Amino acid sequence: MKAFLFFYNIGFSALHAATRFLSVSSPRLKSFFTVRKGSVQELLQNTSLQAGNDLVIWVHAASVGEFEQARPVINRVRSSGTSCKIVVSFQSPSGYNLRKSCSDADLVVYHPLDTRKNAREFIRHLQPDIVLVMRYDFWVNHLWQARQSGARLILAGAVLQDNSIYLKPCMRWFYQRVFRLFDRIFTVSHHDTRKFHDLLDAGQAITAGDPRYDQVWQRSRSTDVIENLRHNYSGHTVLVAGSTWREDERCLLDVFKKLGNEISLIIVPHETDRKTIHHLESELSSRGIAGSLFSQCGEQYNPEEVLIIDKKGFLAELYSMASIAYVGGGFGINVHNTLEPAVYGIPVIFGPNHHNSPEAEALIEEECATEIRSSADLNVVLRNLIEHPDKRESQGKKAGSFVRERLGATELIAREILSPGSTG
Repeated sequence: MKAFLFFYNIGFSALHAATRFLSVSSPRLKSFFTVRKGSVQELLQNTSLQAGNDLVIWVHAASVGEFEQARPVINRVRSSGTSCKIVVSFQSPSGYNLRKSCSDADLVVYHPLDTRKNAREFIRHLQPDIVLVMRYDFWVNHLWQARQSGARLILAGAVLQDNSIYLKPCMRWFYQRVFRLFDRIFTVSHHDTRKFHDLLDAGQAITAGDPRYDQVWQRSRSTDVIENLRHNYSGHTVLVAGSTWREDERCLLDVFKKLGNEISLIIVPHETDRKTIHHLESELSSRGIAGSLFSQCGEQYNPEEVLIIDKKGFLAELYSMASIAYVGGGFGINVHNTLEPAVYGIPVIFGPNHHNSPEAEALIEEECATEIRSSADLNVVLRNLIEHPDKRESQGKKAGSFVRERLGATELIAREILSPGSTG
């Protein structure tokens, strides 16, 4: 392991020096270094972390998505009654800025630069009992120092795709040693577990599932924000299109024009800034489609018009009133969250780019979701679901069962935190 650390630090030092040099002419890189300077100071200023004999848990998430995976685990640990302090670190500015005031954590910080000095200082002041890393984003010096200090290291939400960088010939040796730092690795599926065992010699990997299933299930229990909307759309076949981008919207509106009043369409764009909303209104106008903005409707909504949701925060609840869901992003880099609608027991539709989303792939495999590649595909799929309610109900039931059968990851991970070694 010492040789591994030696070569890692040579490589990291070279990368560090190069990015420092480039930061002179790059405000973004300069900010990357600046915001990380105060992480240790924030620990020192938070005197409550040093008080008592509380269990100290350090949760690291690359960005918002990984933190949302950790959130149900954090809530479960809190609800156990165990006296604990929870520090959350982020790598990305978006994750930190969106969750820096999160009430689930005692402190939210940027992950320090992964130098040996920073790692020694950070771990010495934090003194974690448990380090929980969500999914990926491994900073070896900090992990090594935490392990040397006696902390128990847990990796959760781990996946190992066939094209993973972990398995590349020049990288496998490196990642085998990274994963040896962890006392327990919780994978998303049995398939992932087998690959961790066979390809990375990580015998401490066991299958837990994905805490996001538990999270969407918990969120689905509360749907009181949109009762007025639900009342207005009662008796209609409702298509809720969530996290949409321009290509998704063009496809949806072309098909809506053909379907007429056979379906009610609610569009929730990925971004709700004025430019995005104005562009979407223009798309409706150019097709002669009537539409309205959620922010301007008061308490009356016309199900025959396309409703544009121009506020953020309740997409998951909107799915609860849908007959069918369309999830955006599949014509771009990758489809967005497909579990949010699936938990409500409704058919799910999305575009072709979903191969970086294990849950989307699994939904298709289990016949809970349908991939479309064009507006013509979408037209066929929607007509089939509208004209055959029995098929719509059957596919929806499969989607709901798919989520329910995968609950339980949160409990397993929380048990390992509260009773180390109890999961195997």
